[in-house]
Amino acid sequence: MMKNSTALLAVAVSAMLIVTGCSATSPAAPGPSTTDAAPEYAATLEEKIPEVMGQNAIPGVVVKILSPEKGDWSATFGTAELGKSVPMSMDDFFRIGSNTKTMTSTVILQLVGEGSLSLDDPISKFRPDVPGGDNITIAQLSEMRSGLVSYSFDPAFNATLDKDPQKVWTPDELLAIAFAYPANFAPGAQYEYSNTNIVLLGLVIEQLTGMSASDAFQQRIFEPLGLKNTSLPEPSDAAIGSPHAQGYQFGTNRETIDSYAVPADQLPAALDGTLAPIDQTDANPSWAWTAGGAISTPDDLAVYVKALVGGSLLDDTMQQIRLDSVQPTVAGQTGGVGYGLGIAQFAPGILGHDGQLPGYSTFMVYNNDTGDTIIVGANLSASPVDGETAAVVVAKTIIAALYGASVVPTSNPAAPETPPAG
Repeated sequence: MMKNSTALLAVAVSAMLIVTGCSATSPAAPGPSTTDAAPEYAATLEEKIPEVMGQNAIPGVVVKILSPEKGDWSATFGTAELGKSVPMSMDDFFRIGSNTKTMTSTVILQLVGEGSLSLDDPISKFRPDVPGGDNITIAQLSEMRSGLVSYSFDPAFNATLDKDPQKVWTPDELLAIAFAYPANFAPGAQYEYSNTNIVLLGLVIEQLTGMSASDAFQQRIFEPLGLKNTSLPEPSDAAIGSPHAQGYQFGTNRETIDSYAVPADQLPAALDGTLAPIDQTDANPSWAWTAGGAISTPDDLAVYVKALVGGSLLDDTMQQIRLDSVQPTVAGQTGGVGYGLGIAQFAPGILGHDGQLPGYSTFMVYNNDTGDTIIVGANLSASPVDGETAAVVVAKTIIAALYGASVVPTSNPAAPETPPAG
């Protein structure tokens, strides 16, 4: 996730369902036809996903499931533009938010494997201006255990996002916001999701590689995997590829610092479509940068998350270090929910990440035990009901259908929950 913990939008979509791919093809939504029988789980999801969308005011969703044992299935649901019958597409580009964090940490781990730095190096070695940086390691930044406040909780920052959505933010501007707050806890003491951590790692990448983070991602991740529709745009580039859905949210950024849930008295209007959402499609994501600024498609994400979790982007030693780094986000919690070196665990063996920016949300996991891949994209940041990331809401329905309700994560490991102290 990106800005705070989840986000905002709504419109009634339960009446509109378009399914393409390995399921039935709608005349209103041309798509590839197939003679293959749909997997057994498809009928359940064709029923359940529209229900969940209606209950959470999610306008449009794309789903891609690759399962060696249960069968592959791709589907689109709902509309790409409110007020119109515009089908979602499996070729849609999405702003993928905090899935970008996995890419940043992947490049860091590659550099560790090459001997350019150590996970135990203090961030002060690269950025002497970090408060308490002598005691904050590269690993603690990647694992979200630094104690540094996330700049994205700052009220003035959010007010600027609302007033000037096309502002091009620099990393130094973002860090100055974060460093104005005292640390929330001593380094390593606990887990707390913070965009500040990953912006710092982006600067380390640029310092060590001598190239922009965008170029480093391209050369080290996107090109080796053949990801032709994935990029980390330069900060001045606010464009999103075509085709794409319009992306929406309820409430301003300033209003949603603490929660993306719509106030109770507004929720009925959000759910029935009478409360007008904000179109955030063209807002500049430079404020997210290496913490959440990447763009991708469902097909590319499916390739990427398999490589991320399966290990083809790192050598065997570094990949094992990454997998072994996963710890519970809350000490003593059960259920397998955890976070490690730029990777989230939603249940035992099911790893990846989710992402959210105003207007869009995505979810990507690979199941190391079964070889399954699950990709979800939505043109809504978060449910107005409880503020949970929209793509995660849908993903939980998928996980339940594939593996049973007992496997559904009870919390989101990639979700900031607490505003800064002070």
